[in-house]
Amino acid sequence: MQRRTLSTALAVTLTFGSVALTTGVAGTAMADDQRGLGVVSFGDIVVDGVHQRVFVSDPSGDRIVVTDYQGNRVKELSRLGGVRGLELSADSGTLYATVPDNVGGTADAIVAVDTATATESARYATGDVNPQSVALAGGKLWFGYGTPGTGNIGSVDLTDPEHKVTLDADAAKPWSAAPLLDAAPGSNSLVAGLPGLAWTEVGVYDVSSGTATATARKTVAGSELRDLSVTPDGGRIVLAAQDPYNHVTYKTSDLTSDGKYSNTAGSANSVAVAPDGTVAAGNDTYFGQGLNVYRPGRAASVRDYDLVNGGSTGRLATAGLGWAPDRSRLFAVTEAQDNNYDLRILNNPTKAVTSVSVTAPAKSDRAKKLTVKGKLTSKVAVPAGTKLTITRKDLTNPSGLKIGTATVAANGTFSFTNSPPSGGKVTYSLSYAGDADHLASSGSDTVDVSRAATSLGLSNNNKTYDYAKSVKFTAHLGKTYKNRKVEIWADPHGSDRPNKLVKSGTVNSNGDFSVTYKPTRDTRLTARFTGDARYAPKTVASTVYTRVKVSTSISRQYKNKNVYGQTYAYFHQATVPLFTTSMTAYPHRRQRLQIEYFYEGTWYEGGSQYFALDSSGISRVELGGTHDIGFRFRIRSSYLDGASGDNVNTTTHGAWKYFIFTS
Repeated sequence: MQRRTLSTALAVTLTFGSVALTTGVAGTAMADDQRGLGVVSFGDIVVDGVHQRVFVSDPSGDRIVVTDYQGNRVKELSRLGGVRGLELSADSGTLYATVPDNVGGTADAIVAVDTATATESARYATGDVNPQSVALAGGKLWFGYGTPGTGNIGSVDLTDPEHKVTLDADAAKPWSAAPLLDAAPGSNSLVAGLPGLAWTEVGVYDVSSGTATATARKTVAGSELRDLSVTPDGGRIVLAAQDPYNHVTYKTSDLTSDGKYSNTAGSANSVAVAPDGTVAAGNDTYFGQGLNVYRPGRAASVRDYDLVNGGSTGRLATAGLGWAPDRSRLFAVTEAQDNNYDLRILNNPTKAVTSVSVTAPAKSDRAKKLTVKGKLTSKVAVPAGTKLTITRKDLTNPSGLKIGTATVAANGTFSFTNSPPSGGKVTYSLSYAGDADHLASSGSDTVDVSRAATSLGLSNNNKTYDYAKSVKFTAHLGKTYKNRKVEIWADPHGSDRPNKLVKSGTVNSNGDFSVTYKPTRDTRLTARFTGDARYAPKTVASTVYTRVKVSTSISRQYKNKNVYGQTYAYFHQATVPLFTTSMTAYPHRRQRLQIEYFYEGTWYEGGSQYFALDSSGISRVELGGTHDIGFRFRIRSSYLDGASGDNVNTTTHGAWKYFIFTS
């Protein structure tokens, strides 16, 4: 505490200096997936439908990685030097792999893997010939081998107990590198192509006798052959070469051109034909569509994939495609720019993507007929007469109610009418279930349906109450449909007090709902009706103002006496009075202490000053100096809204306290 001097001369000028206190002061189809393979090179991919396994060769890592259909790694076969080409037996029991590099003293070989256990079951040495590709035809396992400048075809006799290996199957020795091989399942015809050169050579062999007899040989258009695949009937071969961009098809009978699968995004680098003849044609683009799927007999693609996802990663690897036998999945190996490889699992790849667009009026009247239109679109036309399920979501049926079907016209359009029984946001959803050729899809649009207005009131607006006084607030709700509930919220002034639900409930038969609330600050009370199917929401507010608690006591007087109609504290002239103020506490709050003196029948202003309150709301001020005798004084403490350091309460004046100095 600090003292101030008070002069009581007629020309009183009362000023307060600084006074110290005694105490301190928040599309519907199964999704595609992508998994890292953990390899930095890629050779070939084979899909085992019986065991639902995917085999991927990693030449640089000398290993085969085995995953399940979800791309989860289940095993790894190691010490397979430079392993590249893969082929699966007709019964899916054995995987054959070319191992062209010596590892740990082992010779170049064809390795057999038991697919049930994913373990090596046999190894057939080929000699130092660098086997690269492998294919089954005519009861034998054929492999392309060689190095740049020389190449040929060899075979492993799988019916021979000794599994005899024979080289130089093509006596003409036409190949200047290890040829790529493929054959239709169970076929007696073997197809070969010369990879990676400025021209493309293709040969067809009859292997029914156990030896390879060339039936067609041709240099075809294009260069840099990367992959080839024979159709299931053995009648055609699809080539993927750098030039031309397109995947070109040739008849295996005479190697005459038999069409193409158009592609403008990048150089063709991969092709895989499913058991039913569906063709997956891939290219090496870093931008746009890297993979297209063609159903048998269709020149236009049924499905297109952008494997890059934004132009930075995911280019399809050469020969990186493999079909699940049932066509439920297409597996694609993609190469990122950091040379890491991922396995992409593309689900339902033979089904065309569909989309449903829905257009409804922006606004409509409740219970009035409105028209909803739309269109079902797809690259593969959906048959006229296809039905779409209509679901309406509204306030009465928030989870949705099926209200019928819409019929698709030959051009894919549809329309229907409906009279929404409920107001508010009404959503019409149209769902297409899909079929053997199309993926499911759905679309929706929302209508703002009108609702009637009701009345709502809340008592006590602009009234002022003492601190923490129990006040009854009553909301009155007018006519509604079914909802008769009201919420009353209180939002005390100040950022430290959130808006809070006081009470909610159903109005009485008169439409009234009341709560008792004790405001401690200026408070905005809100009554809310949340609306129902026919009446719109309504909100009204009442603001009430709340005084603070304030009292002032005087101490150190030598007596109290009731004079002049008040109780006066009497002080000796030399005594220093102590004024103690108690006020509702709030951070950084100050009280204003005001003194007046009485002269010739009138009270005059003697001065005022603000003093900080401690954390308990206490302020102690001493009045020092020389005190004039014979004058009547009074003093009071006040909270002034905005001037006392905050504005959470309304202005409140304490009671006057009276005192006199005597000799």
